[in-house]
Amino acid sequence: MTILWINLAIVFILSYFSRSLVPNLGTDIGVFTAKPNKLLVIGVMLCLVVISGLRSGIGDTYAYKQMFIKNDFTWDFIKTQKDFGFGIFQMILKQYSEDPQILVFTAALFTNVLIIIVLYNYSRLFELSTYLYITGGLHLVSMNGIRQVLAAAIIFTATKYLLNGNFIKYALVVLLASTFHQSALLLLPIYFMVRIKAWTKYTLLILFLAVLIVIGYNQFTSLLFSALQDTQYSDYSKFNEGGANIIRVIVSAAPLVVAYFGREKLRAVFPKSDYIVNMALLGLVFMIISTQQWIFARVAIYFNLYQLILISWIIEVFSKKDRKFVYYMILVLYFIFYYYENVVSLNILYESDLLENLFK
Repeated sequence: MTILWINLAIVFILSYFSRSLVPNLGTDIGVFTAKPNKLLVIGVMLCLVVISGLRSGIGDTYAYKQMFIKNDFTWDFIKTQKDFGFGIFQMILKQYSEDPQILVFTAALFTNVLIIIVLYNYSRLFELSTYLYITGGLHLVSMNGIRQVLAAAIIFTATKYLLNGNFIKYALVVLLASTFHQSALLLLPIYFMVRIKAWTKYTLLILFLAVLIVIGYNQFTSLLFSALQDTQYSDYSKFNEGGANIIRVIVSAAPLVVAYFGREKLRAVFPKSDYIVNMALLGLVFMIISTQQWIFARVAIYFNLYQLILISWIIEVFSKKDRKFVYYMILVLYFIFYYYENVVSLNILYESDLLENLFK
């Protein structure tokens, strides 16, 4: 974990100065009058990519490496794969190197750069969003579900089209992402579900359905996996490894509670915040369902990225005298959560042959 702690510190410091060194950043609330310093933002990207891309293990990294080594990515082979975009991606990489680390590093490069670009454009407090990206666990998740988080990062770049109401361009980005992970197609109907005012009766209905699914979980999964039986996700029905930690559900719910009570002020400072709130709300729904079976937390990845934007804005709903206190409380609470999840709960051991040799 030492390298991960160092990474967190460097990323936060670079992110903080990237914003604080720009004098007029955010002088008009709700209007992006300036962007964080680009050079320092590139430094943030570099740190995240290096730590993720040079890892030796964590999650299913080993499985992806073995797949890269064993398979011969010809066109005939790719045609047999449902996620053909990921197959083409690997075919191109294998033309340059047989070393599977090229897959890990390149996937980390695209994933982290795309996510940081969106945060650069839409976060109110850039350093808070990058801090939450690490402490909230998404950076670590990107080292586990390589294909799905890459697909989520691609869709995240379509935030502009989601906010501006350009479905055609949004759909094209989703279709591209689905060639890496077919579950991304879920985001096509989601577009119409989230482009409405937040906190209406529709919101209550979504939350009610989530609770209903938890109560009738066995019946729900029976119907769901019957529908998925002829797809690449049919094996998910065999998973029986327990539910996600309830603490993660609470962490997902807390920003939404604040957003609800400060909804009018949030709309005033960020007029299109309703769409971001609705995406984060759907993330909460899947996290609630995942308490019964953790595999549903994988779906929440697509939506949890929007929490990084939301949390950076909800500080504005507090009075000026309280904002600094709230800011520091977020830093402290997420730090505790990061420690609990990675040290106490998961006992994450970060390994990197190259980085470990450098620090010797």
